[in-house]
Amino acid sequence: MNSYEKDGTRIADPVPADDDTMYDLASLTKMFSVNYALQKLVSENKVSLDDTIASHLGEGFYEDTLDFSYDFGTEVSLETQKRWKASLTIEDLLKHQGGFPPDPRYFNLYVDAPSQIYSLDAYNILYSGSDHSEETKEATLEAIFKTPLQYEPRTRYLYSDVDYMVLGFLIEKVSGQDLQTYLKENFFDPLELKRISYDPLSNGFEKDDCAATELNGNTRDGVIDFPGVREYTLQGEVHDEKAWYSMNGISGHAGLFASAKDLAKLAYVMFTGGYGQYRFFDRNVIDVFTAPAGIGTANSALGWARQGDDQRSWYYGSSASPDTIGHQGWTGTLVMIDPQRDIVMVYLTNERNTPLRDKYANANDFDGLYYTASTLGFVPELFSIGLDQDSDVKKQLLSLLTSMVTDSEKLIPNNTDTSHPAYRNYQSKLSVLDKWKKKYGE
Repeated sequence: MNSYEKDGTRIADPVPADDDTMYDLASLTKMFSVNYALQKLVSENKVSLDDTIASHLGEGFYEDTLDFSYDFGTEVSLETQKRWKASLTIEDLLKHQGGFPPDPRYFNLYVDAPSQIYSLDAYNILYSGSDHSEETKEATLEAIFKTPLQYEPRTRYLYSDVDYMVLGFLIEKVSGQDLQTYLKENFFDPLELKRISYDPLSNGFEKDDCAATELNGNTRDGVIDFPGVREYTLQGEVHDEKAWYSMNGISGHAGLFASAKDLAKLAYVMFTGGYGQYRFFDRNVIDVFTAPAGIGTANSALGWARQGDDQRSWYYGSSASPDTIGHQGWTGTLVMIDPQRDIVMVYLTNERNTPLRDKYANANDFDGLYYTASTLGFVPELFSIGLDQDSDVKKQLLSLLTSMVTDSEKLIPNNTDTSHPAYRNYQSKLSVLDKWKKKYGE
């Protein structure tokens, strides 16, 4: 569950992962917290997709907006900004068409200013703190209220964590419960799920129940620093910075941990809206949430990532049906739900919990990204071979293996040394191909 010391050296006898190991789901949280909660609330007529955000969170959602449009990439009047935000609906945010910036670091705006916000004034006013507290979570909601939009709602698609942070707040407001309590009472307990939780270390789990996610906290081996930054190996604490520092570990965009078995059981609910004696969603609500909803594309729905016309084969492989839905997470996680073939596939890794290649050149260039395991789509691709037909699949497997060898060779940087993970990845696949040739004479 953690194979490395903080300096990147291998641990001699690491604790192995097993079927009960809980993984940081990262953005898979969006589907199995916010989407599940909203699908249930819509089925119960407690909310409507047409509801404005302000109708639940109050007029401050738009009235508190500040005049920093230029810093956010657009030049419109403050009155226009307020009108845009007042019009935002639940559906707009589910579609990622609301206009919010993709990743504002409310806990660290000044340090990250070149990528998001350019003025010191904006930093001073929108900074919400980084102390992992309920007070900071409340301050983050206030900062979101103040945040101007980057574009006019419903005119483009821009994936934003803020969309699901807002929807998480909305669900808590409507239900009167925090997300952990609402999901536990309405989904986890009825389904008898024992290995799924927000903030596992505060809910009866130990570090060794969870896979680690980064060797040196959120510092990228010391490259990143801000008040309160975690420097220890993250294990059992959500990796996502906004979820941990800004949202006290419980957010609509990230924070859930789960084992593969429990997550697969939870995902199965998407087939019919129920499981055993329990009904959670109406069939028509599932259809609405999973229908194509992207601007000019068929590969996105209300939050769900659709296969469409082979548009997400890097997630789901080339054999998945067009109505296949799911999502993936930054930590190396994937869920695939194929209703036509009655398949649920859950694939969980902690690929980022590996050394960095050159932290100063690229603070996100983890060794694990070069491993076969990080190529999420190869798992459903391999699984699907032979699934839909009763025939000898040897040639198909050989063809796939040959393609994987060729593709991995292309990823080797020029003039690289043999210790580079891309080179070692290529060599490992090549050795499997050589063994295949010796065994079958092909």
